[in-house]
Amino acid sequence: MLSDVAKQKIDHEIAKFPADQKQSAVMAALAIVQDENGWLPTGLMDAVAHYLSMPSIAVYEVATFYNMYNLKPMGTHKITVCTNLPCALSGGVDAAEYLKHKLGVNWKEVTADGKFSVVEGECMGACADAPVLLINNKRMCSFMSNTKLDQLIAELK
Repeated sequence: MLSDVAKQKIDHEIAKFPADQKQSAVMAALAIVQDENGWLPTGLMDAVAHYLSMPSIAVYEVATFYNMYNLKPMGTHKITVCTNLPCALSGGVDAAEYLKHKLGVNWKEVTADGKFSVVEGECMGACADAPVLLINNKRMCSFMSNTKLDQLIAELK
């Protein structure tokens, strides 16, 4: 069920650990599979578990603990907004509400065109740059005013 490309990338991650500890690559493996598929259905998590020789439940525990993994289909652009207290006090909650209203979605919903989802995030380690958000777990955006949010949405469309 894992593609050959995904297996090659996972093998690259496995090589970073001692041979008897390949399960240490589980987070990277999940990210690789999610990047390829868009989300992590149970069957793909089971395939990762099998490939890393670990119990499926251990993979599920990782996937459900961390906010970066999508356990259901998301928009092409998943926007994760930090709403922890420092960011909340500096406009994070307001930015999230603005985005949800502008896009017509609630948390973890997908816009009608399939392009966007807004997700509540935990600390991103950039409290001084609040409001802070991540695009698809890869691109951090800081100091996000409503004007900057409008520009971001226009760019991503």
